[in-house]
Amino acid sequence: MLSIISMTLGPVMTNTYILADDSTGEAVVIDPADQGNQIFKEVIDRGWRIVGIWLTHAHFDHLAGVAELVDNLSPTPPIALHPDDFYLWSNQGGAAYFGMQIDAGPEPTIKLAQDQTLKVGGYKFRILHAPGHTPGHVMFYSESESVLFCGDVIFQGSIGRTDLPGGDYETLINSIMRQVMNLPDDTVVLSGHGPPTNVGVERQYNPFIS
Repeated sequence: MLSIISMTLGPVMTNTYILADDSTGEAVVIDPADQGNQIFKEVIDRGWRIVGIWLTHAHFDHLAGVAELVDNLSPTPPIALHPDDFYLWSNQGGAAYFGMQIDAGPEPTIKLAQDQTLKVGGYKFRILHAPGHTPGHVMFYSESESVLFCGDVIFQGSIGRTDLPGGDYETLINSIMRQVMNLPDDTVVLSGHGPPTNVGVERQYNPFIS
C-alpha cells in the first residue's frame, strides 16, 4: 500500500508530503517546507527510510526544511528539481524577497523533465512540467493511485500566484488546462497549501477554470 502523510509546516503553512511503500519501507519527502527534524521523526517512527527528496519548485517555503532533514541522513538522498528552477534554488528560494534567510540545503542531483518517471518502492510517478508559478514547477502524478501532487499550480477553488519573479498568469492557466484538466475527474489533488480536492471538483467549481 502507498501511505501518504501530510504535514503543514513553516511560516506560510506549506503542505509537506511523505510517501512510503509499506511493503518496502522506502519513503520520499515532497517539499520539505520546514522543521526537517520533525519530518525525519515522522518517517523514523513508522520504520521507513528516506530514499529521495522531490521538490515541486524552488520557492523557499517548499524547501526550507531540506538542510535540517538531510543532516539526519547519511548518505544524502537524491534531491530532485527541474533545472529551470535551479536559479531560484541558488537564491535561497527567493527568501530575501520576504525579508528572510534560509539554508537551501545540498544542490539538487536529479534534473526533472516532462514525462520522466520517479519511483518510491513499487510505485511510479510521472513528472508533469507545469510552469507559470515558477518556470521549473513540476507535479508528481501516479496514475495507479489516482493522485496528483501539484505544489502551487492549483488549489481548492484557486490557483498559484503569478506576481513573483518568474511567474506568468497565461502560462499557469495553460499548464492547468494541459496538465491537470486532462486527468480523470476522480484524481485526488494534493496541493502545496490548503485542503485536498480533486480534478472533477475543480473542473466544475474553480473560478479560474473556463
